Amino acid sequence: MNSRRINIVIIMLILALSYLALRTQSAEAQSQQATSPDKFFGFQMGADRKLARWDKLVDYYKLLERQSSRIKVVDMGPTTMGNPFLALFISSPANLARLEQLRQMNAGLSDPRGISDDEIKRFVAEGKVVMVQSMGLHSSEVAASQMAAELMYDLVSRNDDEAARILDNVIAIMIPCFNPDGEIMVTDWYNKYVGTEYEGANLPSLYHKYIGHDTNRDAFQTNMAESRYAAKIMFRDWIPQAYIDHHQMGAYGPRIYVPPYAEPIRPQGDPLVWREMSWYGAHIAYKEEEAGLSGVVNAAIYSGWGHFGFHWITPFHNIAGMLTESASARLASPLFLHPDQLQGATRALPEYKSQTTFPNPWTGGWWRVRDIVERQKIAAWAALDLAARNRETVLRNAYLKARRQTERGAAGSPAAFIISDSQHDPLTADKLVNKLLIQGIEVHQVRSGFNHEGRVYGANSFVVSMAQPKMGVIRYLLGRTYYPDNSYTRDSQGNPIQPYDMATDTMAEFMGVRVDQAESAVRADLVKITAPIERPARVEKGRSGYIIDGRLNDSFRAVNMLLDKAIPVRRMKQAMNADIRPGDFVVTGGADAVMQDIARQSGVAFNPLAVDVSQASFELKRLRVGMYQRYYGGNMDEGWTRWLLEQWGFPYKSIMDAEIKAGNLGVNYDVIILPADRVEMMTGERRAAGSGRPGPSAADSPPEYRSGFGQEGIAALRAFVEKGGTLLTFAQAGDFPIQKFELPIRNVTANQPSKEFWSPGSTLRVKFDNTDPLAYGMPSGGLAVFLTNNQTYEILPTARNERVKRIVTFVDRDILQSGWLLGEHAIAGKAAMVSVQFGQGNVVMIGFRAQHRAQTHGTFKLVFNTLMSSR
Repeated sequence: MNSRRINIVIIMLILALSYLALRTQSAEAQSQQATSPDKFFGFQMGADRKLARWDKLVDYYKLLERQSSRIKVVDMGPTTMGNPFLALFISSPANLARLEQLRQMNAGLSDPRGISDDEIKRFVAEGKVVMVQSMGLHSSEVAASQMAAELMYDLVSRNDDEAARILDNVIAIMIPCFNPDGEIMVTDWYNKYVGTEYEGANLPSLYHKYIGHDTNRDAFQTNMAESRYAAKIMFRDWIPQAYIDHHQMGAYGPRIYVPPYAEPIRPQGDPLVWREMSWYGAHIAYKEEEAGLSGVVNAAIYSGWGHFGFHWITPFHNIAGMLTESASARLASPLFLHPDQLQGATRALPEYKSQTTFPNPWTGGWWRVRDIVERQKIAAWAALDLAARNRETVLRNAYLKARRQTERGAAGSPAAFIISDSQHDPLTADKLVNKLLIQGIEVHQVRSGFNHEGRVYGANSFVVSMAQPKMGVIRYLLGRTYYPDNSYTRDSQGNPIQPYDMATDTMAEFMGVRVDQAESAVRADLVKITAPIERPARVEKGRSGYIIDGRLNDSFRAVNMLLDKAIPVRRMKQAMNADIRPGDFVVTGGADAVMQDIARQSGVAFNPLAVDVSQASFELKRLRVGMYQRYYGGNMDEGWTRWLLEQWGFPYKSIMDAEIKAGNLGVNYDVIILPADRVEMMTGERRAAGSGRPGPSAADSPPEYRSGFGQEGIAALRAFVEKGGTLLTFAQAGDFPIQKFELPIRNVTANQPSKEFWSPGSTLRVKFDNTDPLAYGMPSGGLAVFLTNNQTYEILPTARNERVKRIVTFVDRDILQSGWLLGEHAIAGKAAMVSVQFGQGNVVMIGFRAQHRAQTHGTFKLVFNTLMSSR
């Protein structure tokens, strides 16, 4: 019996050794077969003055997939400009062979409701850590997309114990370039001027077709295709335990920032998620120092309360959402820095000197993209290494975070949010729900009406319970939010410190959707929504045609589709009854099939019109729209506005300096838009020393990419308005007509000390004059998103005060809805939007960003109305 057992043990040992030998041989074969990026591209990643272009990077990843069973390349679909958006799955061949099974285990840990303890234990024992890392989101930050190729090669070719542990215990999902379109733009631009005096100059336009640097401000509204692909991976399909977004920052501080964030943080994330960021960050920093790399800082510069971009929204998805930021060079060209040029003077790093989170400052010298690649690759690998060494701990804590957040949501206040079926714009409320679904948030719809906490709700209202793992995301997208005002958010002199982008990202407030907070759980006939909300087409013709509700944003899309087909549209200028309001659209002709198709595409109902409204309406005319576009890196507000107009079907033309300076603008345009921008960025003027930020430096750009329409353009725009045109300005662009046309308007918040007035990205309460055509379809009151450098108007006394109309006005008190506001008295009762008659034309000045990042649906109509005839 003993000899038999010995024989069995010997056989098992032989089999184990054979397996290990086969595995080693297979790994060595893969290592020998995989082509290095140096060999494929002909240069080392990060080499001076060398950039691999996205199309070649795609070819390289597909080559690695053919050569190695450790990588799976997934094409998520076309980018905004039609390039492939890739997700790379890297793990052991055995793990990749059962990805779906592992994904389902991961889903159970991410939302353990209804799953037994035994199943959870099995998922922890058998599951794998899921980690997502993304590169190249900001395309001028060139290193990360180059680093990715080298990192992928290491993962498929290395055969040491550390690599084997990562492959066995982690599913690494890499987004090797978050913005392929921009990577191509920047690479081509750089290569065009390398070796000339303009080598390393910034791209003159946005490095995305529409949104440039705002690519990571789109995570919660997911307007862009690239954002939707990333959201599908991280918020619904895989829900990783950790996420790292690799970036670059300014050149004159630390060499690399690694997690965790500095203060302040947003509350209501699970404490474990913040501890995990510190855990990963400490390991990353340790590995950087171990490799002899200096200039590493953590817990500084970037606060834990930032905009709801991907690395800042993920903590509330129970994901350790992290960021690395490396010092930049000059695109792919090296930069020399003297020791006295290096500086701190930033959040949690007051001086460029050693401190516990910055023990080894870099001392200066040449700084190259290769230096960035090395630091980023160590950071990326270290995160994978830590997860692999602690697989069960990471997975168990994923379960704990989800369970505890669900329990907090069930026990806390509010218990739920209710999106009533009674909305000013129901189609926009549907959009809000669909955006919540993209986040992976559970939403229910009620089948029949119900009462809750003294309110009556109709059938088809929506309920979002807080008793779910993503309660933190829900709380900040739907709930009123106050940015902290404390020692973390003010400097030693008491001046407020600018938040990282916005003080709030409350999506429901941005979109103008009524959401009620419920203190107790909702008991009603609830049905879980499993697909995006789509309203059936409703077309019913009356004796006098059709009436379209002018309160709906999507009605403008439907009207533009009608005008595209040369179908006449009229607009109501007075009410006929409760169902026919000023601003509603009237259609008297057109084939029924056309109406059905437009109703299906837009979601807008074509209701029956039974009465003759010809005397109470006017013929709607499509205005010819031009929008100013400049160089010097482009203007994100301009790009977002282009996207918005295209989505709603408004034809427009981009106008550059030469066309403006040529004059006679009224021949081709009825409306010209100046997106939010400083005057000197438009005119090309230089400010006097000490008078604020200077204008652009022409010497930094090739002559053909220098902007500014100068005095000729100022005169041409003035003549355009005087002869009957409309000039529409957003936010600080209002300074242009105030200064250059000498309008009787004063921006009362200009040059105010921040202690006296401060609103760094907040929702503020306003009143709309919806009897004026510029505010047709608006409610009587609502919210405006007000950012730093936005404007508030006081009308200066003249003999012709009637030439100025106030369209939007701040309420008299309690102005703040969400965010941070100091000095409300400065804007109380003042105008937020005015229309000023100037000669035969008008200047329409919207002091806030009514179309901010195409997120502020609640004020879109203020823009749309300006682009349609009003009489």
